[in-house]
Amino acid sequence: MNGYDAVVVGSGPNGLAAAIELARAGRSVLVREAADGIGGGLRSGEVTLPGFVHDLCSAIHPMAAASPFFRTVPLQEHGLEWVEPPLPLAHPLDGGEAVVLRRSVEATAEELGGDAGAYARAFQPLVDAWPQLEGALLGPLVRLPRHPFPLARFGLEAIWPATTFARRRFRDEPARALFAGLAAHSIISLDRIASASFGLVLGLTGHAVGWPLPRGGSQSIADALASYLRSLGGEIVTGAPVESLEELSGTRTILCDVTPRQLLGLAGDRLGGRYRQALERYRYGPGVFKLDWALSGPIPWAAPECAQAGTVHLGGTLDEIAASERGPERGETSDRPFVLLAQPTMFDPSRAPDGRHTAWGYCHVPNGSTVDMTDAIERQIERFAPGFGERVLARSAMGPADLERRNANLVGGDIAGGSNALRQLIARPALRPVPYSTPIEGVYLCSASTPPGGGVHGMCGYLAARAALRAGG
Repeated sequence: MNGYDAVVVGSGPNGLAAAIELARAGRSVLVREAADGIGGGLRSGEVTLPGFVHDLCSAIHPMAAASPFFRTVPLQEHGLEWVEPPLPLAHPLDGGEAVVLRRSVEATAEELGGDAGAYARAFQPLVDAWPQLEGALLGPLVRLPRHPFPLARFGLEAIWPATTFARRRFRDEPARALFAGLAAHSIISLDRIASASFGLVLGLTGHAVGWPLPRGGSQSIADALASYLRSLGGEIVTGAPVESLEELSGTRTILCDVTPRQLLGLAGDRLGGRYRQALERYRYGPGVFKLDWALSGPIPWAAPECAQAGTVHLGGTLDEIAASERGPERGETSDRPFVLLAQPTMFDPSRAPDGRHTAWGYCHVPNGSTVDMTDAIERQIERFAPGFGERVLARSAMGPADLERRNANLVGGDIAGGSNALRQLIARPALRPVPYSTPIEGVYLCSASTPPGGGVHGMCGYLAARAALRAGG
């Protein structure tokens, strides 16, 4: 390891972002990945039938489109092509109707009847202020903001529980349901304080930058990041797990794209005091149960708008979604779970044989749950797309344990790097002036367990690398 200025442990989007930023600063960088392939949550593969490419974790990427880091890397020159579905999001309701999120706030609001004005007042000022908000929302919450007034306006709305926000803002079920589905990306109860922030951010990004998907699968994002890193002189080795930080002795800077649990194992007795205690107390959030389908044709949605959306939220009303999202924190599963579904081959036919399709979906479950949610998820799809089951050629099911076996950072099936409860968003993973630093000189944490948290945006790695460079790394 003495031949490198820096070693990055893990090749997820944050690890690759950290390595790129260090390499751009002239540092010699090695990325060590335990798995046989790179990407972490960006991997794709054939898990149902030959010729059907499925995203094994992330599929739709609004945060990549919104990321200040991603805007600085020429990934299109390294093979990445974004696909923008006609609609970012559809949310079907019983009776064959759907509420949709369009790129335009005005066009979305026009279809919300009596809630048109309320929706526009909630989102248009945020969309207008996005250039001032993006740096604050995609960075540590404890630093002084460059644009305090737009952030204060956002904060006054975001601090509410999502259920309270939806009921106060909107009178009718379509707008309430649309917001509830957005907020449920938080993977916390919608009755929790600040859960509205996730609904606002996801809706805001849908209007400001869209919810794109990468042609060929999410693996293409990782491959483009890796290609750019190598063009800068960085190196990546796979099948090379790091068991202890002692293996990297002599390296000036070490960045770990791992969660607190793995960092404790890597550091051994080199970590102590309050920081170690904070990592030991770190809370992981609910897990997910994920399904991938190979289909003989497109999903037969009752509401035709759903066929135009890259992402479809299946959960019905605000009250239904809220009930579903309370369960995982209580150790319970739902018979009618909120389901997040993506249908990439409607817009990227390269992922399946001619005329065939893939679909991707998951619901939230208790951390480490062993309950098989296949039937419950497919009942929710059939509810809004009668005949779906007849088009299933094959399926792959992954519960929390399966996900963690594929990616050790998905502890108990937690895809967000830790609970998104407000206290842990502020102190992630511990309350420190530089949240990426550790008490070990030259060692930094750069995973989704640091600000701004989960999502494919690379900002955790980018900001950790910037912190290391400021400290002389």
